[in-house]
Amino acid sequence: MSQTAARSPGLTRSIHDRVLAGVIGGIAHRYGWSPTLLRVLYVVGSTLSAAFPGILVYLVLWLLIPEGND
Repeated sequence: MSQTAARSPGLTRSIHDRVLAGVIGGIAHRYGWSPTLLRVLYVVGSTLSAAFPGILVYLVLWLLIPEGND
């Protein structure tokens, strides 16, 4: 069995389903969730936590998650 077939697809930022950097679109695509619903939940959660932690987490994910090529 080849290494490519043995590995599950990794987490990448979406290049097609993006609003800012593709972080939420990539997470939604990886797990088969609705990108719109995930974005709404992320914004609501960030707002309820005084927004700063949500923005900081998004920026860190933007730096750590590689951009996809699909």
